[in-house]
Amino acid sequence: MQNPAQPSSTEENEISLGVGMGPLKFGASMDEVRALMGEPEEIEESEDDDEFEHQAWNYLEEGYSLYFDREDDYRLSCIETDHPGIRLYGEAIHGKSPQEIQDLMKRHGHEQSEVEKMDTGEMRISYEKEMIDLYFDEDELQFVNFGVFINDELEVQWPA
Repeated sequence: MQNPAQPSSTEENEISLGVGMGPLKFGASMDEVRALMGEPEEIEESEDDDEFEHQAWNYLEEGYSLYFDREDDYRLSCIETDHPGIRLYGEAIHGKSPQEIQDLMKRHGHEQSEVEKMDTGEMRISYEKEMIDLYFDEDELQFVNFGVFINDELEVQWPA
């Protein structure tokens, strides 16, 4: 029987566009994230020449990287994950083909995507308005990077 204190992995790895993933919500402070996730295995500081000063907290075992931007007072603004249990709109998406992902997004009203093929053979599908990038290798979804919504005036739209 599952421990009731543990969130079910289904909910834990559900991506909510513009909101977060499972219990992790965009806008959370570092302390709030630490309370939920524990200490990260590593913390990366942005390079001096980076456009955005940020910290990335890497939870290697769980397959998450959490990004905190300095200009957002180091609140959680972006999540990158290759967790095999990741879900979007209730569907497991890890390993899906680009076509399956585009069909899923289309079914939920997201038509505008940009597709980029890398020289190395990987492929990225980006939905700019939805703030999500999906990365594929050999036509299988490998990892996802998604963040808080930003409006046309480039203002961060923290979830309520």
